[in-house]
Amino acid sequence: MIHALPYWRLSGFYFFYFALLGATAPFLALYFDHLGFSPARIGELVAIPMLMRCLAPNLWGWLGDHTGQRLLIVRLGALCTLVCFAGIFISHSYAWLALIMAAHAFFWHAVLPQFEVITLAHLREQAARYSQIRLWGSIGFIVAVVGLGRLFEWLSLDAYPWALILIMAGIVAGSFWVPNAQPLLRPGSAEQGGFLRQLGRPGILAFYASVGLMQLSNGPYYTFLTLHLEALGYSRGVIGMLWALGVVAEILLFLIMARLLERYSLRAVLLASFLITAVRWLLLGNLADQLAILLLAQCMHAATFGAFHAASIHFIQRSFADRQQGQGQALYATLAGIGGALGALYAGYSWSSLGPAWTFALASLAALAAAVIIALRLPPERPLTSASTS
Repeated sequence: MIHALPYWRLSGFYFFYFALLGATAPFLALYFDHLGFSPARIGELVAIPMLMRCLAPNLWGWLGDHTGQRLLIVRLGALCTLVCFAGIFISHSYAWLALIMAAHAFFWHAVLPQFEVITLAHLREQAARYSQIRLWGSIGFIVAVVGLGRLFEWLSLDAYPWALILIMAGIVAGSFWVPNAQPLLRPGSAEQGGFLRQLGRPGILAFYASVGLMQLSNGPYYTFLTLHLEALGYSRGVIGMLWALGVVAEILLFLIMARLLERYSLRAVLLASFLITAVRWLLLGNLADQLAILLLAQCMHAATFGAFHAASIHFIQRSFADRQQGQGQALYATLAGIGGALGALYAGYSWSSLGPAWTFALASLAALAAAVIIALRLPPERPLTSASTS
């Protein structure tokens, strides 16, 4: 029943979880630059947490599916993320920071795939309302990116680790506020076979390949956009607002996503998001010095992340049996991690040698390749309805 949905508890967790992303995506590279690291070393340090997504989600996803203790994994992961990251105060050497990035990310990436399963288990027949809960994660991102953008106009970036510690404490608190839920077995879902068998169904591997390419294309954006805009003369406060603008567009998309998915197929939504992303990277790489173009490019974040992510979550729920939901979400996180890590690495090396324009052009090609894969390999399907989302 709708009144039984723990809307604010679920939303609160997403708020803090993505506030941490809002604190790291725009500012982590800036902090490493503040510590004196070169673009190549920055790219490597930013890539390490993404590389951990290649290992951690699958391990924790398998454990969650086999034990059913998803909420325990979420709480343990949140707590260990905080404890491991606190080690950043011990040393700022490259080797130590690399260890901190790996250790905290191993547990951080255990959290979201399991929590997505818990959220969808609470929603049950209301799965189309997922975007209405997830939008609070976007609001958390905005609060973090705007607040820290303003804060670092007044304070030194030496305060940055303390801001992350506070947000991580919020994730821990939110994880203990959320009630547990288990996916209900859908009729016939137990007979769909094991996880590997389900991966072999038409279009599944194509979808995951496109996920990896999409996240690879995001590499320059999440690693160097702040430094790129600073070099073009934008202040940190303005840069924070520009990051926030993209997430505002994402929130507006989430508000209408249920209606879009009732009208358009997941294949159509994914294809549109990849094509818009390809155009967006070209704009950021070549015309970001023109404010009007930059504002337009940031509004495209509604497709680059919002439509892509919401459609992906629904695709996974539709494509896997109930007992493989955790592994399906974990593989999504893993392919995103592989793509994101490769994107950060290539961006780190190409930023100095090729420059921003060519770096973003390569990102655009990756998004275009994802669009081709979806267009050719993902079978058409019906738009989501109340029956198909239950």
